[in-house]
Amino acid sequence: MSYSTDKIRNVAIAGHGQTGKTTLFERLLFSGGAIAKAETVESGKTVADSSAEEIERKISIYAAAGRVERGGAKINLFDAPGSSDFAGEVVLSLRACEFALVAVDGRAGAQIETVKLWRALDAAKKPRGIFVTKLDDEKADFARALADAREKLKADPVPVTLPMFAGGAFSGVIDALRGKAYTLGGAGLEKECAIPDEYKAAVDEAREKLVEAAAEGDDDLMEKYLESGTLSLEDMEKGLVRALALGKYVPAFAGAALANSGLLPLLDFVAGAVPRPSDSSEIALGADGKGTEAAFDSAAPFSGLVIKTVNDQFSGKLSWIKVVTGELAPDLEAYNVSKGKKERVGKIYLMQGRKIEETAKLCAGDVGAIAKSATLETNDTLAAVDSCPPFAPLRLPEPAHSVAVNAAAKKDEDKLGQFLVRTAEEDKTFKYFFNGETKEMVISGMGELQVGIILDRLKTAQRVEIETRVPRVAYRETITKKAEAEYTHKKQTGGSGQYGKVKLEIAPLPRGERYQFVNAIFGGSIPKNYIPGVEKGVVEAMIHGTMASYPVVDVEAKVVDGKYHPVDSNELSFKLAARSAFREAMKLAGPTLLEPIANLTVFVEEKYLGDVMSDLSGKRGKIQGQDSAGGIAEIRAEVPQAELMRYSIDLRSITSGTGSFSAAFSHYAPISGRIADDVIKARETFKLQEADE
Repeated sequence: MSYSTDKIRNVAIAGHGQTGKTTLFERLLFSGGAIAKAETVESGKTVADSSAEEIERKISIYAAAGRVERGGAKINLFDAPGSSDFAGEVVLSLRACEFALVAVDGRAGAQIETVKLWRALDAAKKPRGIFVTKLDDEKADFARALADAREKLKADPVPVTLPMFAGGAFSGVIDALRGKAYTLGGAGLEKECAIPDEYKAAVDEAREKLVEAAAEGDDDLMEKYLESGTLSLEDMEKGLVRALALGKYVPAFAGAALANSGLLPLLDFVAGAVPRPSDSSEIALGADGKGTEAAFDSAAPFSGLVIKTVNDQFSGKLSWIKVVTGELAPDLEAYNVSKGKKERVGKIYLMQGRKIEETAKLCAGDVGAIAKSATLETNDTLAAVDSCPPFAPLRLPEPAHSVAVNAAAKKDEDKLGQFLVRTAEEDKTFKYFFNGETKEMVISGMGELQVGIILDRLKTAQRVEIETRVPRVAYRETITKKAEAEYTHKKQTGGSGQYGKVKLEIAPLPRGERYQFVNAIFGGSIPKNYIPGVEKGVVEAMIHGTMASYPVVDVEAKVVDGKYHPVDSNELSFKLAARSAFREAMKLAGPTLLEPIANLTVFVEEKYLGDVMSDLSGKRGKIQGQDSAGGIAEIRAEVPQAELMRYSIDLRSITSGTGSFSAAFSHYAPISGRIADDVIKARETFKLQEADE
């Protein structure tokens, strides 16, 4: 059965690890009648955590999709991992939805990954709500959790459901929007009951805040509210949808997923009061690279964005796609706009975890999967017409942890390469490249856990034994002052000889300018047709510097004079002369080493702040700024890349596994003294090893 755009709701469940997101996802599917039995994470049989790695580690690694039907609406649910190592899966889940449900532990409150997620939602202006989990735990406190969220997230949650207690123990929730109470259902569904008298005042207060929030979303409703002092349920849902889409309030829900509590009122709210795809838009890129809004419109020709690629051992390659315009049907002749290739769409599926179900079509705003596509990859735009502009790609964070790898046996090198290609296709936060400078295959991911899981899969599934080590750093060389040198290349053979004389002046450029060549020859001392040879010689000389044979950057090379022979001169002669002249000049120009510097952002609990700052100081880091709120600190620093190769391991040790960070290349900076000496010695050792091989 297919659903029209106005009947579709897309919801991502996200938050800090161990807040019960997968359990909430599982129990929502059960409460909505999509599955016959709800499993536990410990059983290894949940809909979301179905891979061998997830079952073994009892954590979510991959985003999972499922769906339920409620109140005439189709609710697409996305379960996103909680660890920062799998941030790419969170990004795709949020891109697929119009509403994010952030799980907050009723005992611990808003934690580090929750704060980071909330800031990302702020930046994306994504409507979101809070679900306070595990309220059946005696240490949990709904009011305290919301107060913590107010402080750390800078938000003001408006309760939609309130917890009930009997004899001091959690007994169910009250839906303040619909005026219903639900007691614990045990192994079954929640049971509707009358609201206990002692909660009626609190419910009236909560409903009044919801009425005000609804009125804020619509001018006509505001007038109606001011005239009558209240709104009907239908009017409230209409206003709440608009207010949520405008980011004017944050709904909050109480519950205990493992006890099947708080789920039915949540589903009712999603079906009635969560923004539809038509309340949102996608970003289409023009020829100039600028983005314009593209509305979700079923009447327009088909177009959609591939948000995830999965290589399933049973189903083969599956391309998750969110339909933006028109309808996607099987056997459609379409275009992969991103690659400029035709693509015939085969069968289309809906996902329920790893299980897939064939469907007749997907309308605008819906999410499904295309099977066995020939060309589609994550971030590709598929459309009925090739003139459709591509949609903006997922905004993924840069990898923060790298490892150099090679197959232990040469016969496995091809298998290793194929595995890396396939993995990078599935997970766009995983990258690999061969570093020609260091002669290493380097793989990079968001953290040690993500990289470790990928390597484990390589060993177990592909039966490839690999060797790993910390990658070598790609240093650079530059100069600190002006210098000049000349060199004459002269070679006489039996026939015509080789002759070229070049005089160069070199000078430092601002950091990041890389290279500039200037032809300052006047009077024809070097004919114009030989100048390209001079520049080629300079470029070749810059490949290997004079200190440690690292590439040279940020240098201006000016050819000021020279001499040629009418018979023996040629372009090769001037190239060889320029190469040697540059090397001689560089020795006189105060050569120095440059190391890559990264911008580092660290999130830690305040109790670890001193230890983290001290560690960064020991890593030659320069603190650029610091913010603290609600017991969580954000540290911004510039740190040499060489000091960050094992930072995910170091930070985990310092913060007992609670810290999180992101890093991105910033610039190159000079190094000298003992550090430079160590780099030069290590480079010499590497060159000797390379020569032996």
